[in-house]
Amino acid sequence: METQQTASAKLFIGIDIHKRSWKVQCSTDLYAGKSFSMPPDPLQLRTFVHKHFPDHEVSTAYEAGCCGYSAHRSFISFGWNSLVVNPADIHRKGKERFT
Repeated sequence: METQQTASAKLFIGIDIHKRSWKVQCSTDLYAGKSFSMPPDPLQLRTFVHKHFPDHEVSTAYEAGCCGYSAHRSFISFGWNSLVVNPADIHRKGKERFT
């Protein structure tokens, strides 16, 4: 009997978007994650994803903020799922709330 893959590999990317840099966290269901900073350029993120996570279904999320929705539109144009979320809805550790 031949086995078939029924689910595609998934990559989840959380981004802390600022005007001058992005802090990116990448995780899969099998990989705990990699965190790094990068210039605020969607094309550079796409290059990283294609190099390190080929054939993954990509989902991104970042907080709505002053930098607008251009990154969201870029991610959608790449064929990625993209969420722009309310900052108040993101869980923070107690220590992070009061800094």
